Amino acid sequence: MKAIASFFYVGFLKPAPGTWGSLAALPVAYALLLAGGFWLLLIATLLAFVLGLLATKAVTEGADDHDPSWIVIDEVVGQWIALFPVGYGAAMMGVEIWRLYPGWITGFLFFRLFDIWKPWLVGRADRRGDALGVMLDDVIAGVFSAIVSIALAALAHGVLM
Repeated sequence: MKAIASFFYVGFLKPAPGTWGSLAALPVAYALLLAGGFWLLLIATLLAFVLGLLATKAVTEGADDHDPSWIVIDEVVGQWIALFPVGYGAAMMGVEIWRLYPGWITGFLFFRLFDIWKPWLVGRADRRGDALGVMLDDVIAGVFSAIVSIALAALAHGVLM
């Protein structure tokens, strides 16, 4: 369970294990998108959420800290959600996923911003103090990041071009 919770021990990298977890999620998302497109990324995200929830429950049971910094499977799930517009947009437009590189950059940067800042619902989920809260705050941060990426893409394609 420790391997899953730490995303195969990436969570033990210092400093900023959450950022390392988010960075490690990027090439895996790229590979998933190449192998099976958006739908494979979606399925992998759902599977990672369920496994992450179970692993987080297992490794934090009876511990004082409900969210140790080395648990980064939540960042992986959130980062993948932040990349949903990239995967879906590339498939919809019939282009290679690397061509949507601005979405990769904004997806990463805004996910990290929302995960660290913890605005509104992100902070509320984080304050739950349980394994579900550990996972949900990053899910919500990923959704917020995806929304920002969609808005920025709409602005870039509708107004700037």
